[in-house]
Amino acid sequence: MQLKTMPKKKPLSAGRAPLFLFLCQMISALDVPLDHGEKAKLLDDLVQPPTITQQSPKDYIIDPRENIVIQCEAKGKPPPSFSWTRNGTHFDIDKDPLVTMKPGSGTLVINIMSEGKAETYEGVYQCTARNERGAAVSNNIVVRPSRSPLWTKERLEPIILRSGQSLVLPCRPPIGLPPAIIFWMDNSFQRLPQSERVSQGLNGDLYFSNVLPEDTREDYICYARFNHTQTIQQKQPISLKVISAKSSKERPPTFLTPEGNESHKEELRGNVLSLECIAEGLPTPVIYWIKEDGTLPVNRTFYRNFKKTLQIIHVSEADSGNYQCIAKNALGAVHHTISVTVKAAPYWIVAPHNLVLSPGENGTLICRANGNPKPRISWLTNGVPVEIALDDPSRKIDGDTIMFSNVQESSSAVYQCNASNKYGYLLANAFVNVLAEPPRILTSANTLYQVIANRPALLDCAFFGSPMPTIEWFKGTKGSALHEDIYVLHDNGTLEIPVAQKDSTGTYTCVARNKLGMAKNEVHLEIKDPTRFIKQPEYAVVQRGSKVSFECKVKHDHTLIPTILWLKDNGELPNDERFSVDKDHLVVSDVKDEDGGTYTCAANTTLDSVSASAVLRVVDVPNPPFDLELTNQLDKSVQLTWTPGDDNNSPITKFIIEYEDAMHEAGLWRHQAEVSGTQTTAQLKLSPYVNYSFRVMAENSIGRSVPSEASEQYLTKAAEPDQNPTAVEGLGTEPDNLVITWKPLNGFQSNGPGLQYKVSWRQKDGDDEWTSVVVANVSKYIVSGTPTFVPYLIKVQALNDVGFAPEPAAVMGHSGEDLPMVAPGNVRVSVVNSTLAEAHWDPVPPKSVRGHLQGYRIYYWKAQSSSKRNRRHIEKKILTFQGSKTHGMLPGLQPYSHYVLNVRVVNGKGEGPASADRGFHTPEGVPSAPSSLKIVNPTLDSLTLEWDPPSHPNGILTEYILKYQPINSTHELGPLVDLKIPANKTRWTLKNLNFSTRYKFYFYAQTSVGSGSQITEEAITTVDEGKKAMASRQVDIATQGWFIGLMCAVALLILILLIVCFIRRNKGGKYPVKEKEDAHADPEIQPMKEDDGTFGEYSDAEDHKPLKKGSRTPSDRTVKKEDSDDSLVDYGEGVNGQFNEDGSFIGQYSGKKEKEPAEGNESSEAPSPVNAMNSFV
Repeated sequence: MQLKTMPKKKPLSAGRAPLFLFLCQMISALDVPLDHGEKAKLLDDLVQPPTITQQSPKDYIIDPRENIVIQCEAKGKPPPSFSWTRNGTHFDIDKDPLVTMKPGSGTLVINIMSEGKAETYEGVYQCTARNERGAAVSNNIVVRPSRSPLWTKERLEPIILRSGQSLVLPCRPPIGLPPAIIFWMDNSFQRLPQSERVSQGLNGDLYFSNVLPEDTREDYICYARFNHTQTIQQKQPISLKVISAKSSKERPPTFLTPEGNESHKEELRGNVLSLECIAEGLPTPVIYWIKEDGTLPVNRTFYRNFKKTLQIIHVSEADSGNYQCIAKNALGAVHHTISVTVKAAPYWIVAPHNLVLSPGENGTLICRANGNPKPRISWLTNGVPVEIALDDPSRKIDGDTIMFSNVQESSSAVYQCNASNKYGYLLANAFVNVLAEPPRILTSANTLYQVIANRPALLDCAFFGSPMPTIEWFKGTKGSALHEDIYVLHDNGTLEIPVAQKDSTGTYTCVARNKLGMAKNEVHLEIKDPTRFIKQPEYAVVQRGSKVSFECKVKHDHTLIPTILWLKDNGELPNDERFSVDKDHLVVSDVKDEDGGTYTCAANTTLDSVSASAVLRVVDVPNPPFDLELTNQLDKSVQLTWTPGDDNNSPITKFIIEYEDAMHEAGLWRHQAEVSGTQTTAQLKLSPYVNYSFRVMAENSIGRSVPSEASEQYLTKAAEPDQNPTAVEGLGTEPDNLVITWKPLNGFQSNGPGLQYKVSWRQKDGDDEWTSVVVANVSKYIVSGTPTFVPYLIKVQALNDVGFAPEPAAVMGHSGEDLPMVAPGNVRVSVVNSTLAEAHWDPVPPKSVRGHLQGYRIYYWKAQSSSKRNRRHIEKKILTFQGSKTHGMLPGLQPYSHYVLNVRVVNGKGEGPASADRGFHTPEGVPSAPSSLKIVNPTLDSLTLEWDPPSHPNGILTEYILKYQPINSTHELGPLVDLKIPANKTRWTLKNLNFSTRYKFYFYAQTSVGSGSQITEEAITTVDEGKKAMASRQVDIATQGWFIGLMCAVALLILILLIVCFIRRNKGGKYPVKEKEDAHADPEIQPMKEDDGTFGEYSDAEDHKPLKKGSRTPSDRTVKKEDSDDSLVDYGEGVNGQFNEDGSFIGQYSGKKEKEPAEGNESSEAPSPVNAMNSFV
């Protein structure tokens, strides 16, 4: 809440602000304020009895080196006068030149700095403050100078003990005032170390439960510090020598202090109860505490001095009882019972309060105290016992209560209540002031209160009057009195609005009335919107070294200006440039471990404050484990123990253990085991003859720690190998040898020194004994002089200096292979179609193979074309068929050709002899497209066509087919004309054509099988019959812009189509033209499938260009050599192909070029680009 007084403003704290009340809280009692300030000035004309406001403590210990100041301050109207007593008699300060009283005060100043001694002024002092309304008195102030006496001189003999004995070094400090603080140090002013074995008692003595040789020293010094005079006194050094004993006899505990089995302790209520038990024994005893028939108070019990001292703070009568300390070691235990009694000096239950009464009123003074023993209550009036004071008819005393009735102005006085027992006393002053005053309002007029909505509003109406005025509150100018159903009306005049709302804003009037008059005052209330968070900081988990940002946005009343303050762990942010604060964010860069904690955003205005906190947890990969230790070391196992490193705020999920074999693989760490993150030990299995070192890594959700330091090395004993080499094989490299190979054991697997191998072999099908040889640590042994390709049983056994590995299992191998001896017989060929044939043969006898049968290999080549048109060098092609297969398909043949083949058997060594050559013919097929087509000598009505025959006629040409049709100016095609031309023609003239007309020509050849691929061309007739004119026209057209543009577009289109063709051929897809070809496919050239569906793969040994699988039949149904459906992908493999164990064919086709003549019109050239483009027309 903020309190504002128009036109001046003064802030108050928010909420239920403490009010400046100038009246007693009891309805029947009013106090006249005598403090300085505006409100006190309003009551300057009122009288009030004296009140003691400040005084020295009851037990006042002074420093004899300084002046003595005994305080006594009081207030009253009129201001009181002061007097003193010393030791019960009047102290006349005027007679002592060293004693003065401060002006306007009762405080005494005794000047002993110039002369005099403090001891002269020791005594009991009491101050009295008096005016016309009464007299108030102070406590009895006992003044004593502090003392810090020296130790008495004494001769201390050196102490000599045997190791294990107990010892008490006495301190016995001089008695000072106040008591000294004791501690033990050496000559270098270093505190002597203390422990469960050596400790200082409450009396200052130094106790040794048992001494050790290291306790020997000559400077055990007890110091006494007197804080009041800031001096330290020193005792003479004590010398101690401890003689080592070969063996100290152990003994059960006994108590050094307190003595006996029982003791008694008395303490006063409110003090600290300290109980002590110190025991000796060997080994050193441990102290335990219990309370008989009860429990030790949880929040008030503390253990000091290694549990040898039990302390209970704020002790009360309930803490009385028997407390037991127990000293225990391995040889026994001893008990001591301390009976505690808690007494109590007097303490207030109800202290008397001042009374302000009007004439004729009644009142009561109550003085109620308690203590142990019960305190005695006595009353004084104006410092005089009531028994001898002047009688007052309005006063009646009843024990701890004084009752007043029908008081008059003469009843005004100051009463003292004294409650005392043997442990102390309490003295309280309370006045009775009889006044007749009309109401006065002390709160400033037009005070402005500003309060946050939904919080309490407290409107002050401090008042004074006698009799006690009644208070009413009104809102607005014509409002009715406010009642307590909505508001709270406090006795001190304050109006409380428990939950202030916006409609609570307005002007409020306070009215005070008594029988002598009325007073009123207006105050104003404004309600403000609360400050609240729009965005507050959120919990964050970040890795060390990263950056984190906390956001804090607030919404507030527009008339208030908030300030944003960031705190860390309720303190200021570290003074570090890594912390940056802008308008709404706190950013911490390069986060460190110490940055973790609670971050608070506090938004403060003059009326309210809000705060929100978020925890930052800084995480990282764990610190590496440490203190690796090997225990339970056995031949084949060891226990590894470690201490985890800091998990860096992310729990460790597992530990990874690695080992190094310093003997065989120094510097190489291998995985050994993993255990859960809660384990710190692992039982590890070991191998013989390994020099182990271990290291451990910790892993959490952030990552893996760096490895720990390596453990100590542990060399296991050697043993015989527990495993044999693997990958044992027997294969001959020559017809008369057997090469035995294996994968050797590594050093880790050797299990001992002297690793060797026992190699054994014998023929599988014979009765021979095993032949054995021991070889060094190698991986191969060659047996010479073996029969060709004979099965052998082989064993390889590991051994070392300790013994042999277990007996190994035998594996089968074979001695070396030789070339097959026999060629396949009864070779025959079946022609399937013009591009596919099937060969059959009889298998060779198994013994003639002389090795692992890998398959059969067919060599075939084109010997002579049936057309006998020309001769050229031809290439031999090879197909390999795996295993024992006795037939195979020959794909990719050229129609109308003569082929020759032979068959050979293949083993691991190579090929056997070839069978007799077998020839066969392929039937005719459709020809390829004519090699070229040109239009020459165009005239007005004729065009001459010239062409070259197909490069692959694939039979005897029977005729040419020419089709043509006109194209009009809108690129529409006219009627199609068919024309057959004899096969022996290469030139043809078309007549009676339309002049200046473009024609498109389709031209292809035929055999008896069918039509081949077509070639197309376009040409235009002309109006000039002369060649020169035609040439001129052609030149003119070629220079036209539209013609050049058209040609560029055509060239671009061709380029795009070629790219698409290339991409789709690589992907094995089909072109649109392929779909047309499939629709007119010749049944003769459809793919053939064998019974087993297995085909070889074709490859050309010369250019190594494999033919792709699938049909590429042109739209005119011509089958080209390159595009046969009988792709070699479906059939076999070349020489280097492999065979399955069952002989199934997975071979590759390959060819070899042979310089043999062959007739026919064959060509291996690919179709021209023009023909390729024609397939898209």
